[in-house]
Amino acid sequence: MSEAAQRRTPLYNEHVRLGAKIVPFAGWLMPVQYTGIVDEHQAVRSKVGIFDISHMGQLIVEGSGAREWLNTMLTNNIDKLDVGTGQYTFLLNERSGIIDDLIVYRIDEQKFLLVVNAARTDEDFAWLQEHLKEGRSPDRPGGWKAAAPCKLENRSAEFGGVAIQGPRIAELFHTLFGDDVDLPPRNHIVDLPFDGTNVSVARTGYTGEDGVEVFFRTADAVIFWNAALGKGKPFGIKPCGLGARDTLRLEMCYPLNGSDLAPERNPIEAGLGFFVDLSKPNFIGRHVLLQTKENGPREKLVPFRMKEKGPPPRPHYAVFQNGERIGEVTSGTLSPSLNWGVGMAYVSTSHAKIGAQIDIEIRGQKFPATIEKKPLYKKS
Repeated sequence: MSEAAQRRTPLYNEHVRLGAKIVPFAGWLMPVQYTGIVDEHQAVRSKVGIFDISHMGQLIVEGSGAREWLNTMLTNNIDKLDVGTGQYTFLLNERSGIIDDLIVYRIDEQKFLLVVNAARTDEDFAWLQEHLKEGRSPDRPGGWKAAAPCKLENRSAEFGGVAIQGPRIAELFHTLFGDDVDLPPRNHIVDLPFDGTNVSVARTGYTGEDGVEVFFRTADAVIFWNAALGKGKPFGIKPCGLGARDTLRLEMCYPLNGSDLAPERNPIEAGLGFFVDLSKPNFIGRHVLLQTKENGPREKLVPFRMKEKGPPPRPHYAVFQNGERIGEVTSGTLSPSLNWGVGMAYVSTSHAKIGAQIDIEIRGQKFPATIEKKPLYKKS
């Protein structure tokens, strides 16, 4: 895709103005770094950082049948969501492969917000729309009928968002919204007035630090971004790019769609069965997941840490044990917090034990590593 064809978030000009290095990502022109990945990473771990997440998709499902229908489309249990709460979940294909991992928020009694990955927004919308239109019947294999009407809307173009992450988030939150306004509990979402408009604030994130994700109309994006940067100065805030977002999430073993998660992989293989409720009688991909649970997955996604200083591991590098190829790296980097090469890899289940010694093949040479317990980074 040419640069001209790439989309720009409502904060694109702000990133350019701040001297960000811009790269194509999932069809968007996004900042990969401003002052440097390590600098931005450390700001989030020790103070506070702000990320543009306006490229992520925002879908609305609304109506008297919304809850019941979404429960047939997603793996986690929507019935557990009170109004104002959210959960991590998966959208699966019929083979139980991961189309997308997302967060669904119940923003009203019969209204849900789905925050989806940028590269998957159009695909997710088309998949959901197709299944809503089909009004599937229970006698079709893997099919069922939406119990009551609901409508699906893609509001991605009209809304943007930022993630503000780091140990000083509470101080910045009160500076932005007022000392008398409570920071929402973890996995909750609230609507708050801000500078003559309304924003939605969710206590979620992708860094392993405390933080919020704030969603707003695209017209309010620049106002909110600059307010957060201005009022965050006393707390050491830094604008952060995709580079730091990747190193932060990888230290926590949070998966990246398109790398660690794919349509050929299911949530149990990815070690994320906790976000699948197999007690629900009907959802797409359930029958294959039941088989995977009964028989055990053929491969598992495991975190690893290099044992020697050397070149960092990267996706698609081969994984060996005792000379036998047992898998492939899906994500890898040099961890700024640990100062070691770390990564995640799918390896055959018989070799996936914590503490197992493995080798990562980097440019034709094997380097020793150890399979670790999640997360790779633990707060001291």
